[in-house]
Formats: sequence, C-alpha cells, structure tokens
Amino acid sequence: MLENIEKIRSDFPILGRQIYGKKLVYFDNAATSQKPKAVIEAIADYYRTSNANVHRGVHKLSEEATEGYEAARKRVANFVNAGDARQIIFTRNATEAINLVAYAWGRKNIKKGEEILLTEMEHHSNLVPWQILAAEVGAKLKFIPIDENGELSWRKSLHKLVTNKTKLAALTHVSNVLGTINPVKEIIEDIRNLKSDVRILIDGAQAVPHLPVSIQTLGCDFYVFTGHKMLGPTGIGVLWARKDLLEEMPPFLGGGDMILEVGFEKSTYNYIPWKFEAGTPHIAGAIGLAAACDYLAKVGMKKVREHEQELTAYAQKALSEIKNLVIYGPKKLEKRAGVISFNIVDKKGKVAIHPHDLASILDGEGIALRSGHHCAQPLMKVLGINAAARASFALYNTKEEIDRLRPAIEKAKEIMRA
Repeated sequence: MLENIEKIRSDFPILGRQIYGKKLVYFDNAATSQKPKAVIEAIADYYRTSNANVHRGVHKLSEEATEGYEAARKRVANFVNAGDARQIIFTRNATEAINLVAYAWGRKNIKKGEEILLTEMEHHSNLVPWQILAAEVGAKLKFIPIDENGELSWRKSLHKLVTNKTKLAALTHVSNVLGTINPVKEIIEDIRNLKSDVRILIDGAQAVPHLPVSIQTLGCDFYVFTGHKMLGPTGIGVLWARKDLLEEMPPFLGGGDMILEVGFEKSTYNYIPWKFEAGTPHIAGAIGLAAACDYLAKVGMKKVREHEQELTAYAQKALSEIKNLVIYGPKKLEKRAGVISFNIVDKKGKVAIHPHDLASILDGEGIALRSGHHCAQPLMKVLGINAAARASFALYNTKEEIDRLRPAIEKAKEIMRA
C-alpha cells in the first residue's frame, strides 16, 4: 500500500461525501476517476487569473493563456515519454482521438479489400470508428481472439491474421472489462515481423492512469488516452502520433486556428499540432490534465501500479470466497490491472443477479461500481453473458474499502435470493 494513502485521500474532496448516510466507496475508476484539489485549483486558477483565448491575442492575458496551454502540452508529453511535444494533439477524449485517426489517416490510406486488425476485447471506441470506415471504403475487419484466461491469443493467431492486405492494427493496452494488460510492445514487434508497413494504434485509456507508460519505447504509430480517467477533467484527451504521419494527414476539422492563410477558394493549413486543433481548444482542460500528470508523477507511476496490484490481489481473494461468484479475466496478477468484472451465477453457471440490480443494492451501501456491457458488447458475447458488475481501483482506494464490498454483495445475494 502507498505509505501516504491518508494524505492522498485527503487530496480528493469528493471522498469525504456520504451516500445514503454511508461513507462513499468509489470503485468506478475505469469509467472516470475522481479529481484532486491540485487539478481543481489549476482549472479554477486559470479562470480566475488568465482566462483568454490562445494563440490569437497580443495582450497579457492571451499571452498567459497561450503559455499555460502550450506548457501543458509539454508536461503531458513528458509524463508519457512522448518525445516532441508537437506530437501531442489535444482532443475531447480518447474516442475523438481514434476517430481523428480513422478520418484523417484511415480514409486516405485504407482502400477496398484491405484489412484492419482488431481484438475481441476492444471498447466500442476502438471498434465502431473502424466499422464505419470499413463499410465506407470496403475494407475487412479481423479480430485477434481471447483465450479461456481472458488474454489475447496472439502468438497462435497473428501469422494467420496478418496478411499482405493488413493495413492497420488497433488494439487496447489494457482491457476495461477483463483488466488484461496486453504485452503491446511484443505484439507490435510480432506484427512488424510479419508485415513491416502495418500502422499500429494503441488505445491507452486504461493504461496511462495506472501503469508507467513510455510511448517512444512501444514502437506504435498512434497512441491515445484521455484525461478524465487519470485524475484530470472531462472533455480533454490526447492523440500521439509519429510526426511524419501527422505531417501527411489532412485536418480532421476545419475552422479557426488550424490554418495559416485562408482565401475565398482555398486555405493552407497550420503546422502540427495546431493543424488538428480547430477552434478554441479546451484550454482549462489541458491545464487541468497537466496538473493531473504532475500529481501522478509526484506519487510515482511505479508506486501507483504496485498499490493497485496489491488492492487487486486483496479483492480477488475476498471475492473468490463468495459462493457462486465468477471473476472474468486473467488469474495471474502481473497480467491484470486494477479491474475486476464479475457476476453471481446459479448452479448451471447462468447469471443469477442482474448486474444492474447488484449495483443498485451496493449503491444503497454507499459503494459505487459499474454494471452493464461496459461498451464492449462483442466481448460480452464471447464471454457468453450480456453484462457484468465491475469494480475498478485507483491510487486513493484502500483495503478497508474492499472489506465493505464483500458483505454488501452477500446482502445483495440475500435480498435477491441467489
């Protein structure tokens, strides 16, 4: 456990809330994380002292806003070892970042009959944009299967799935349902060995908040993540891409600030990263995201990972002692992030308590967790279920909170007679 866990918890005002007269236990971090005072204050301070539009003004406030916004880009780049900060594109979220790649790179480079390689564990955000593109241009989608442990069966399948028609591979770094940590560096190397010119996108939305991530060492072409899952504000996400690809890609959106010169008939586009940031950006969001990066860096991502790993092991043991509770995903701790999806089943293995009912009863106990298909309906079909309950951890969670989870689930079983 983190040595200063009480100090960390005191940095998050919302953790002091009472829900139905009970102290809040927040286990919905894979959906969105809570925000520390440092992030809240960074956003408030911008609006209090430096609120102005960026890049366009010569007055003092505009200069301060521009300086804060571009400094945030550098701080975010440093946090994930992204190299040149100009390779960091601010978007609304990871979903928009993936759509940007599908629109600006995909429509220019993927042709009829070519193939896009995905996995069975993808979030809808890293599936639907490629479905739309494939339908539009006549491309084919192929999927790396998962095995019985909830891990990608990539060593057995890549040599069959990667062909001379494979144009793009897009896969998640960490599954938001199974908690599986995919060995993306090794997978990328194997794909490259089979076909060197395949472009590779990694969805890091569930990785960057919980693991040390060094984008430059992975060997991918695109990497996306989002602010709100890593202690930052909503409405701000990140696309990192290779500089040569960004230079070649056309703009995603047209408007102000993404241009150098505009005429009646044609325009010339701005330099990267601004070519992809049309209109007034989420200035406060970028500043807040940078503050979140600073906060996590101060704690240390290695320590964050170790803390969440300890919580996950503790929770796995506690939940495994509940009769008829099934946990999905890898059993080995080193292959799993702080995400535990589960169901209460009957003697035939069928879901005995709908996850929504379970989550509702737990909410009455002050425990917030997720229920549903978790934006991964194809994966649910592979698992043979329609939905699951999901507890997901962050650096401010504790074993004492997990101790409240087991009796709450037992209470739900009693109420539902399961």
